[in-house]
Amino acid sequence: MKFSDAVKAEQARRGSRAAYARIEAATGGFPAAITDELAAFLAERDSIYLATASADGQPYIQHRGGPRGFLRVVDAHTLAFVDYPGNRQYVTLGNLTENDRVCVFAMDYEHAERVKIWGRARVEEAGGERRIVIAVTAWDANCPKYIPRHSHSHAIS
Repeated sequence: MKFSDAVKAEQARRGSRAAYARIEAATGGFPAAITDELAAFLAERDSIYLATASADGQPYIQHRGGPRGFLRVVDAHTLAFVDYPGNRQYVTLGNLTENDRVCVFAMDYEHAERVKIWGRARVEEAGGERRIVIAVTAWDANCPKYIPRHSHSHAIS
């Protein structure tokens, strides 16, 4: 993944374009291959957020969770997880039938680390189990500056 022209224009307007241009020149953009460090980070996660969008661009984000390591590394460019039954709205599944682009957001509050993973997803169903398989196109680890190191508990009714 590379920055779009609109993003580059905002970076230039706000003073960060030169730094990102140097990074792009040195690396060619965000990495796509899953490194050992990324695999280790994901192996510790029991919770992620999965963003999809409909064909007309309506965004949607949904929590997905399971035991630690439920988001599994299949190979150097592929992730997968069992998609457990949820609220039965099927917005994510519907979106994936018409737009396979996804973004995964994984957070480690304790160690103030977060990762974004872009990709293209497909749904596989076999033996009564539904899996979402993601072909990773890019990923990036973010700055920890504003990650809170405590948890809040609020009930929403």
